[in-house]
Amino acid sequence: MSKARLIITAVVLEGRPQADVARSYDVSPSWVSKLVARYRTEGDAAFEPRSRRPHTNPTAIPTQTADLILELRDKLTTAGHDAGPDTIAWHLTQHHHTTVSVATISRYLTRAGLVTPEPKKKPKASYIRFQAAMPNETWQSDFTHYPLTDTTTFPKGIEIITWLDDCTRYALHVSAHRAITTPIVLNTFRKAQVSTAYPDPP
Repeated sequence: MSKARLIITAVVLEGRPQADVARSYDVSPSWVSKLVARYRTEGDAAFEPRSRRPHTNPTAIPTQTADLILELRDKLTTAGHDAGPDTIAWHLTQHHHTTVSVATISRYLTRAGLVTPEPKKKPKASYIRFQAAMPNETWQSDFTHYPLTDTTTFPKGIEIITWLDDCTRYALHVSAHRAITTPIVLNTFRKAQVSTAYPDPP
């Protein structure tokens, strides 16, 4: 039995003074008065605690805007375009002169069941690094930009391309260029082909 029911019963049915009931149940006299007044107005509904949920939600958007968010989501998805909250927010601003935060759009999409939660990330220990078992089975290539102290000849620095054997981690070819282009990639690859004879270990 709830405390509210006990207090109301003590005052209304048993006829005990409200101050006495307040002392017995260690509550304020004003709360006892509110419970009794509510019982006389609402009846048995006063026995149950009232919801603390606010009567209004100042962050809620109009129903028409919420419907428009779902409509845009459907149209963009059907057309094969990105239909995330950022894209929808852009369309609302540009085409419908309506500003809604990305977080609010995301909340409404989630509430409508249109967002699939991302699976939890696997622990790093579960990843198995791929590595070639034999030399020349797999090559890797990458290039990086490198700034120079003397910018007279190369004011924007240089780019260094590397061809690496995945199994032995042996650098097959390393060269620097003003900028890496497709012909340079092909040319350095051909040069790496003649460098597949590995030196003897020390």
